[in-house]
Amino acid sequence: MPGSICDVLPAAAALLGAPGAVDRLGLVKSVGAKDRVAVMLIDGMGWHLLPRLAGSAPLLASVLAGGAGRLSELACTFPSTTPSSLVSLGTGARPGEHGVLGFTLNVPGTDRVLSHIVWRDDPPPAEWQPLPTWFERLERAGIAARAVLPAPFLGSGLTDAAYRGARFRPAHPADDYARQLTDELNAAPGLVYGYAADLDTAAHVFGIDSVQWHEAAARVDALLTRLVEGLCPGAALLVTADHGGLNVPPEARVDIDTDPRLASGVRVVAGEPRVRYLHTEIGAAADVRATWSEALAGSARVYTREEAVATGMFGPVDPRHLARIGDVVVVCTGDAAVLATGHEPPESARLIGFHGGATEAETAIPLIVF
Repeated sequence: MPGSICDVLPAAAALLGAPGAVDRLGLVKSVGAKDRVAVMLIDGMGWHLLPRLAGSAPLLASVLAGGAGRLSELACTFPSTTPSSLVSLGTGARPGEHGVLGFTLNVPGTDRVLSHIVWRDDPPPAEWQPLPTWFERLERAGIAARAVLPAPFLGSGLTDAAYRGARFRPAHPADDYARQLTDELNAAPGLVYGYAADLDTAAHVFGIDSVQWHEAAARVDALLTRLVEGLCPGAALLVTADHGGLNVPPEARVDIDTDPRLASGVRVVAGEPRVRYLHTEIGAAADVRATWSEALAGSARVYTREEAVATGMFGPVDPRHLARIGDVVVVCTGDAAVLATGHEPPESARLIGFHGGATEAETAIPLIVF
């Protein structure tokens, strides 16, 4: 079984000598103790996408050929979506434990849908995601933990949930991001974390294998090349991702808001196009499950909440987080997607690349150690 995104920061902490850090990835044995570790997360750089990226990314091509770095396969958590994965990275826990169980979630007891990428302080981050992060653990152990993040991320609920305890350094569009990360790593021992969204954005908007996606791949590769070249003695760079992805063709999309059968009995729609959480009217869950199972036969698995939890897909689910999962859970298979044009911004329906589901194309991620 491959390791998990949950294992990355504990392994980095073990490299730094943090007490209690368990290195399930075997990095201490293969790399040796370090006094500085950079962790770079490339949003959307799935394991199965690496060969397709290689033509635009010389460093990644060299990694695939065995000429640079050490490449291994990990898995992200489910759903394979950025908010869930970032919090799993930060806490070392699965979504059922930390509570960030999807891109959007119903706030229990209300009809409100919380979008984690625009979340600020309601609900309070420490209540919505109560687990400690590895940034906090490192700081408590006397090991500096820093995160160089786009300035708009600072102060957000998701940043707090995933990176709570880090010393934040803002990055602005005009800044030299590779230089910022390298300078931060060289300035003092400890952990430095970085994040790049360019590849994922291009996949969503233009599609995987589009010209724009390959241009983004070249920029990512240039960033990683400079980070590798800037590594000082005693430092290691760990490069990973939060999910992979796939293109969804128009004919594989259904829209809950244009199909009365699918809308019937549904009170709140959350999740995202590859994983839908349907919160139903009182007494309607069984009928909704039956209707969706018939309508999406062959393109999705449809569960009750209890069935979905019992599969273990979320990991152990804290009872405090249970109601965030829909009464009915729809997990797309193949290249299907469930749109919700009446509930979500119109640009969501215009996206080409998607992720969130449980296919290997979405959940397999790399770990590259330099």
